[in-house]
Amino acid sequence: MDGFLFAGWVVRIPAIKAQTGAGAGALGLALLGVSVGAVAFMTVTGRLCRRYGSQAVTVASGAALALSILLPPFARSATALGLALLVFGAAYGSLNVAMNSAAVELITVLRRPVMPGFHAAFSLGGMLGAGLGGLVAGRLSPVAHLAALAACGLVTAAVAGRTLLRTREVTARAAPPGVRPAASPPPSGRAPRPGGTGGPVRRLVVVFGVIALCTAYGEGALADWGALHLSQDLAASPGFAAAGYAVFALAMTAGRLSGTAVVERFGPARTLAAGGGTAAAGMLLGALAPSAWAACAGFAVAGLGLANIFPVAIARAGAAGGSDGVAVASTIGYGGMLLGPPAIGFLTEAWSLPVALTTVALLAAVAAVIAHTTRDTHRTG
Repeated sequence: MDGFLFAGWVVRIPAIKAQTGAGAGALGLALLGVSVGAVAFMTVTGRLCRRYGSQAVTVASGAALALSILLPPFARSATALGLALLVFGAAYGSLNVAMNSAAVELITVLRRPVMPGFHAAFSLGGMLGAGLGGLVAGRLSPVAHLAALAACGLVTAAVAGRTLLRTREVTARAAPPGVRPAASPPPSGRAPRPGGTGGPVRRLVVVFGVIALCTAYGEGALADWGALHLSQDLAASPGFAAAGYAVFALAMTAGRLSGTAVVERFGPARTLAAGGGTAAAGMLLGALAPSAWAACAGFAVAGLGLANIFPVAIARAGAAGGSDGVAVASTIGYGGMLLGPPAIGFLTEAWSLPVALTTVALLAAVAAVIAHTTRDTHRTG
């Protein structure tokens, strides 16, 4: 649902831009509202999860996301759109932290690293939402389209919410002896410090957040600049240029679908390190290849490498610091998605787009090195 709704909004951006009369600069500032709202509410959501439980916050955030998607199509100015997207972004960020916190609880009970599968579902939902949006864009107005998505979201939140709220106590009882699900409130009702310890845990959470940032930087950069690199630097046709990001997204989805098996086979530390190294090699090819076909191959390799780094890093942060750990690491990680597109733009003006895209490879390599040097904490975390 999360990916489906977000993609449904994204495909209607051109129509909503036209109705607001916003220029490119004003639209860019308005779109920043999604990221600002998301990052602002992520840390708050960690505290809410500790107080009310991650399942309850997931249900509330899911309903809020479904309702907030109704706001953008009614905006008639860039300012109004920016305010609407602040609300939408707040619900989006809150839902992501709450869902990941609930997933950390489930991982604790199952004793299986199933987080990549959940992130694969987000990617699949995004592809379905974008595909459906493309089909109905010429037939339905933005108001009708997003209202239908809001209805789907509310139904999903209601149906899933019954299961989530009913199984909250079951999850707590099923936890291994001596282990309390990380994102559940303690019996006393008082909020603990992340992970129940002090500085070492907070530092570990920040480390996983930095790993997530390094890879989210690449996702944001490729989403905004990958097609332009293919068309501008490698003379690809518009259709081929658009396919470049689709190849990246499909490879990332495939990598996440197999992510649980990979983590079970090699462990989280090796998965993070190997993923960072693979992504770095793929992005070097994608950025510096002499042909569009070779660049697309590089994008696919980068997608496979990046696929499981973000979900595994968030899962490890949650294992170390509970819902607060998820919130802090997510905030740092999504900061990379904010940083990527403008950083690539500035670097392109200073040097060139191919050179700017090599920074994606550089940060992926940094993530691999950090994961390797902190491998002992993966065993004990």
